[in-house]
Amino acid sequence: MTARESEIIELIRKEVKPALGCTEPIAVALAVAKAMEIIEDRCSPADPNWRFGSGYVLKVEVSGNILKNGMGVGIPGTGMVGLHIAAALGAVCGKSSYGLEVLHDLDERSIAKAKELVESKSVTVGVADTEHKLYVKASVEVTGEHCASAVIEDDHDRIIETCYDGAVLSCGRVTEAVVEGDQKSTLDYHLTVKEIFDFAKSVSYEDIRFILESKTLNLALAEEGMKGNYGLKVGYFISHSANREVFGGDFLSYAMSMTAAASDARMAGCTLAAMSNSGSGNQGITVTMPVIAYSLKYDTSDEALARALVLSHLVAIHIKGYLGKLSALCGCVIASTGAACGLVYLRGGDYEQICSAIKNMVGNITGMVCDGAKVGCAMKVASGVSCALQSAVLAREGICISEHDGIIEKDIEKTIQNLGRIGSVGMQNTDNMILDIMVCK
Repeated sequence: MTARESEIIELIRKEVKPALGCTEPIAVALAVAKAMEIIEDRCSPADPNWRFGSGYVLKVEVSGNILKNGMGVGIPGTGMVGLHIAAALGAVCGKSSYGLEVLHDLDERSIAKAKELVESKSVTVGVADTEHKLYVKASVEVTGEHCASAVIEDDHDRIIETCYDGAVLSCGRVTEAVVEGDQKSTLDYHLTVKEIFDFAKSVSYEDIRFILESKTLNLALAEEGMKGNYGLKVGYFISHSANREVFGGDFLSYAMSMTAAASDARMAGCTLAAMSNSGSGNQGITVTMPVIAYSLKYDTSDEALARALVLSHLVAIHIKGYLGKLSALCGCVIASTGAACGLVYLRGGDYEQICSAIKNMVGNITGMVCDGAKVGCAMKVASGVSCALQSAVLAREGICISEHDGIIEKDIEKTIQNLGRIGSVGMQNTDNMILDIMVCK
């Protein structure tokens, strides 16, 4: 493996990881869990079951985007939505060492205690005064004597500061111009679509075999969602025989239904983990399931699937780098663009056709807004899959939106940067208005 290949694989492992529950409330649970562990370490409570007692209160402050994405999403196993119950679960059963699977040890006793904490108003959630789109500060106060806190910033699982009784225990804020490892941003890797395509084709299969866990996790979610017990049942009803006269029985309806079903289950609080992309479970589902569905339908090899998944994941990660972790632009736009590239690859497409697929997507669904994580996301996911397949098919036929149209440029990297500017800068007022509408309902 070359040094550059190793660096790109480092990026994949950093941005593609399992997550149990929607990642915004999970980030809250993670911060709370870390603060609770500090109390355990510093105070050494005499009662080993102190987390199930009533001698502490939780205070959580979050950025507007975390609040927006955490208000309406189901929390695994609870039948409840929102950040209050997520924070309470982080306190009762969370383990920070699990990262985005912080609630892995969830059980009925923990759920009951977490609900009790919320009902007793021992959990408060407010909006933080911060410029960071992704920000969580969780504080735990014990019997009015001691207080511990943990701060997450910029990445859903990046704890950058911990404190105890006002003293800073650790501080990982980046001040240097040059950063390494987990502190590098996506743009620091200086990827291009051409390099991503070449990497996906040429890297040793053994070095990327791990990406097939995306299939294991997200397919399990899709199959669970197809049972029709979650959310709006979008995937279930797309595939239902009663609706075959509308959707037919072709690959398009199959890919739409499987991808939407996984989102149905995840957004409604299913206790199965998703393989996320760029900190988003829904983005991880959308970037992989259409590609996985094609592989299942047409029996492609594991190696071909792995290379297509690496391509789709990396394209989404690359585009997301220009937007930031949270924005007013729905992550479905980015993820389904990655999926379109994976589909082109599995159908024998070349680099130029990959670029055409991206341009077709950018010229099609740019502008889809994010109005928070919720069960309705499954409908956006289904729309994204439909657009991805349309864009991929046209690209394979040599059809590409012209650089004279809208925000499309002849250069693929400039096109991606234009999308990023619209989502991160141009839609900022839209983001503020969406949040204002949501919190005032």
